[in-house]
Order: sequence, then C-alpha cells, then structure tokens
Amino acid sequence: MNEQKNIAIQLKKITKKYQLQHNKPTFFEQLLQRRNTEQFLALREVSLTIFSGQKIGILGSNGSGKTTLLKIIAGITSPTSGSVVTHGKIVSLINLEAGFHPDMTGLENVFLNGLIIGMSKNEIEKKTPSVIHFSGIKKFIDSPFYTYSQGMKLRLSFSLGIHSDPDILILDEVMAAGDAEFQSKAKKKIDQFFTQKKTILIVSHWLEFLETYCEKYLWVNKGKIQAFGGKEVLEQYRVFQNKKSNYLP
Repeated sequence: MNEQKNIAIQLKKITKKYQLQHNKPTFFEQLLQRRNTEQFLALREVSLTIFSGQKIGILGSNGSGKTTLLKIIAGITSPTSGSVVTHGKIVSLINLEAGFHPDMTGLENVFLNGLIIGMSKNEIEKKTPSVIHFSGIKKFIDSPFYTYSQGMKLRLSFSLGIHSDPDILILDEVMAAGDAEFQSKAKKKIDQFFTQKKTILIVSHWLEFLETYCEKYLWVNKGKIQAFGGKEVLEQYRVFQNKKSNYLP
C-alpha cells in the first residue's frame, strides 16, 4: 500500500505570528497608521507527519504553542506561513461553540453545524435524536441558542462532535463540559474512540492519562517541536518538569 495514503496530517514549516497591541492607539496614531504593537511568534517552522490511526499525546508548558498547533490542524485558525494537509473528517473539541449561531434554535444548530463538519443530511437526521439525548437538553432543543447556559452550549456542541464519526479527533483539556454525570458519559465516549482506528491528538497535563492511551508523544516548547517519539519523549518531559519545579520558589 502506498504510504502516502496513510498520512492523516502533514505540516510543513508552519509558522504562526500574532500582533499584540499593548495600548489603544491615539487618534493621531490611527491617522498615521502607527500601532504600539509587539510581534509574538506562537509557532516556528513546525514540520510534522502523523499517520492514520495514531494516538498522539501533546506535551508542553502553558503558552508553548500546543493549542495554536491544534487550532491550525483543525482549520480554526490559519498559519502565517507554511502548509497544512489533512485527510479525512476532522472534529475539534477545542472551541466547542464555533459555528453555532446564537439566534437559531438548538435543533437548527445541530443541522447547520453537522453540515459544516462534513455530515450528510441523512446522517444528521438519523443521529439527531441520539445527539439530543446525550446532551441532556431535550426540553430546550427548540429554544434559541443564545438562551442556553454555557454548560448547555458545551454539552450540545460536544454531543454533536462525538456523534459525527470523525476520522481525526482533536481534544484539549477544555473538553470537560457540564456536570459530573455528563463528564462521566463524555469520558466513556472518548474511551471508545481510543479503541477504534481513529487518529487522535490530545493535549493534557495529566501524563498518566496520556501514557495509558497514547502511543506517541509530541513535546512542544516555545513554539518549536522539542521532541517527537515514543515513551522516551514522555520520560524526557517528566525530567524537564521535575527540574522546572525544583527551581520554583
């Protein structure tokens, strides 16, 4: 079989820059198009190949570029330079409310967002009862989305995402949505994905969880790939974290 067909995600020299504006520009600065800005380099020429079915744990300190990397892979944001190629349906459980319209009902949003993430009309119609049941908001499904509490919004969007049968699933630690009962249901559903031939990328500071579920580990440090490989990368990161904690006051 041609190896190229097994590639799920391929990144080539991905760089992401942000302009940080420290103060609101004055009237004259606006006229002169001057800005008191600072350039922040979130990712620096990141190249990476991930094959179909791999379970990748992503490691790194806060602000290292992990979430930015996942957002670029998911298509939530675009790189400043470089190329991203993905194969298969991607569902990202990072920004759960992305694509939901506040003035539409929960049911209308299920259909709209289902189409956006690549579900067919028949698939949406077939799975909608299960999506609603899993979310636990059947009583409010015909109410406008803007009337939902934050927890209700997250539960509905999470439920739709996991019912869409993605080829590539992207998870961040913000995936926890709703109360303890819903989180328990969500964890069981996520556990099922790990037993299937899905490509999964997950960011977590819970290293024991990653060690149990992932086969490879990507360590991101200051916008660059520090290391990518098997459990030796996890052990390198543990050593790094221990040394870092010893320097804390």
